[in-house]
Amino acid sequence: MLRDVDYVLAKLDWMRSERIWPNGLRYLWTDAFGVVLYLSLYRQTGEERWLDAAEELVGEVDRVLGRPRGYRIGEASDRDGQYFHYLAMWLFALARLGDVKPEYRAKGIAVAKAIHPAFVLPGRGVIWKMQEDLRAPYPGYGLGAIDAFDGYVSYRCLDPRALTDEIDEMRTLIERQYRTLDIDQDLGLGMLLWLCHFFPTEDWARVQTERSLAALDRLWIDPPGYYGRASYAPHARIAFANYGVSLGLQAVNQWPERVDRLNTYFDVYRSNDEYDREAITHVMACASHLPGLFLNADNRDRGG
Repeated sequence: MLRDVDYVLAKLDWMRSERIWPNGLRYLWTDAFGVVLYLSLYRQTGEERWLDAAEELVGEVDRVLGRPRGYRIGEASDRDGQYFHYLAMWLFALARLGDVKPEYRAKGIAVAKAIHPAFVLPGRGVIWKMQEDLRAPYPGYGLGAIDAFDGYVSYRCLDPRALTDEIDEMRTLIERQYRTLDIDQDLGLGMLLWLCHFFPTEDWARVQTERSLAALDRLWIDPPGYYGRASYAPHARIAFANYGVSLGLQAVNQWPERVDRLNTYFDVYRSNDEYDREAITHVMACASHLPGLFLNADNRDRGG
């Protein structure tokens, strides 16, 4: 597991000076990663300022993106609606903050109970995207591929007793799905590996860890050292997606040399589009270099 604190501190300084993050537009996925990143710095350095930064960020997300039930995808005008997998990542961030300050765990439980009935179709699946008021699915969107896994892990990290019914519904969906689930996309595979590492002895996690690693092996482009977007687009490369793969690989303790290679490659690679300056690229780069509290305790305690 990497612990490159110096890289992260330099990247945070640069993002702030460029008004990219955290002083740019709010975006729930990026901000969830940011909360966990701040908490990882707090754990690594012992400096209270990082805990304060995590709490301040939660407050800003509540203020800008918070809705009566759930959270808007992002602050920009075209980031309307709600994604379940973004909400699940936010719940994970609240669970990690709740390890330090229990009131945030209670907050996360309340959010989970508020959003779950809107997104989950028992016995069928989890709706990928809902309208902002959660009254109906967003037009043109169906069920998410790994959203039940997202919810299952985040709910269990929050409180397996308070969310027993919700966890059972997600577990039922996973049991129906995991044997035939084949993901063919870089970020999806990385995040699925990350989800698997929390409960590695469960059947779904064993099957999907093996399957995801095999799929990623087919996407590895060497030289120069990156993961292609999908089998149908092997030469398409996305920095933030590769950083998500890095997180997954570090979670399951696989291919550290590839993690180093992709980090090195994307340090200098430029896509010459908006993602060169998007916060998601750079905050996820920080998580790749300091996975910290994204990982369970056993994995965090490994060397690096």
